[in-house]
Amino acid sequence: MAGQEAKPAAAAVTGFFKAIGKFFSNFGNAVAKGDIFVKLSLLWMGAGYARRKQYIKAVIVTILEVAAIWFTLTFAMDYVPKFGSLGTTEAEMVFNVETMQSEWNDYDNSFEILLFSLFSFVVWVAFFVFWMKNVMNVYELQKKDEAGEHINTFKEDLHDYVENKFHIVLLTLPVLGIVVFTVIPILLLILVAFTNYDQQHMPPTALFNWVGISNFISLFGGGGLTVTFGYAFVRILGWTLVWAFFSTLTTYIGGILLSLLLNNAKTRVPRLWRTLFMVTIAVPQFVSLLLVRNFFANTGIANTICSNIGLVDLLRNIGLLKTNYIPFLSSPGWAHVMIILLNIWIGVPYQMLIATGVLMNLPADQLESARVDGAKPYQIFMKITMPYLLFVTGPALVTDFVKNINNFNVIYLLTEDVFVTTNQAMANSQAKEVDLLVTWLFRLTQDYYNYKMASAIGIVVFIICAVFTLFAFNRMIAGSREEDYQ
Repeated sequence: MAGQEAKPAAAAVTGFFKAIGKFFSNFGNAVAKGDIFVKLSLLWMGAGYARRKQYIKAVIVTILEVAAIWFTLTFAMDYVPKFGSLGTTEAEMVFNVETMQSEWNDYDNSFEILLFSLFSFVVWVAFFVFWMKNVMNVYELQKKDEAGEHINTFKEDLHDYVENKFHIVLLTLPVLGIVVFTVIPILLLILVAFTNYDQQHMPPTALFNWVGISNFISLFGGGGLTVTFGYAFVRILGWTLVWAFFSTLTTYIGGILLSLLLNNAKTRVPRLWRTLFMVTIAVPQFVSLLLVRNFFANTGIANTICSNIGLVDLLRNIGLLKTNYIPFLSSPGWAHVMIILLNIWIGVPYQMLIATGVLMNLPADQLESARVDGAKPYQIFMKITMPYLLFVTGPALVTDFVKNINNFNVIYLLTEDVFVTTNQAMANSQAKEVDLLVTWLFRLTQDYYNYKMASAIGIVVFIICAVFTLFAFNRMIAGSREEDYQ
């Protein structure tokens, strides 16, 4: 089974590399077999088009080529040569004898060097692919010309893009947006993880530089220090996975059971109950979480009620408490359990709506056949209802698990300014026992400006989510069961 589950991912990777290999093979074939104008296009991109009398295309690609050269000489060369060192001149005030004033020197900014060098690399890669594609295009024009086939005019090409390739036109801006606002930030995050960018190396007043994999060694417990990030990382990673599993499981099962209850024929006024549960979705999540945090605070109403009914004294007498209150959200263990329980209130109604929609489309013939054969409600649920729900909502379940790994709101809003760690080893790593990897990452950047370790943690989070998602989806599509529910 493991081999079958790995086949879709392996096929995708193999197909990707085959496509790249084919692209380079076609480029080499075009250069080898192309005429003098195809080869001249390696230097002047418009040469092949000009030879085939496609002058507008020749002008356009020439302008793009000139723009790439201008970008390289006037912008990229200011940053890329310094990429290896990330700058050597620190900022300082220098006395200018001409103005008789202290002025800032011509200093380097490590972050600007890193960011703009990365941007230059992306532009160069995009232009390089475009340059190779241009050579292949003019070679195709040469073959059409030699075969006596019709070569489209610029107007005909525009018409073709509107009529037959309009999807390319529509996708151009979104793809550019993804590259600028997603791909480049992710690559920047990866690069920062290999630097010493922190509060002691903060541009523009100070420089940071490359440190290799030392941040990852520290994160995984190396470095030879008694207290390292590795101590906090292992515990926070464990809690993150426990939280993601139980928060996903409890809300998923709870939503299904609640949906079955509300859709039961014996339930009275189901619309009223459904509406009441949907109120939790209508109210902004941060409002609910902040109210619940105050409710379960050390001096909140929950502790007041527990104290009045004698529960606090009882727990103290049997040794479960050492304080005059129940530390619902201020002590490890208690806080872990309470966070999962409180998340049920937030997540179950949403899952209830999803389950209700799925249950309305259960295969009626299978249900009726099961009843005729004498199947009990429990058997029908386990053999028909639950497998169908898992089949339909499986992708959403995977998405929920990944979402809960990165569920910043619930953890942060419930514990911020309430939970204070007493574990010195955790405090030395700027972490708390209730932190997820994502909230730890946020605290490292916002409160301690430790961008190097935050970036390393971000890479780990990405790898965990990517591996789980690929494994889960490959498992789901390993065998097709659609015909079972037709």
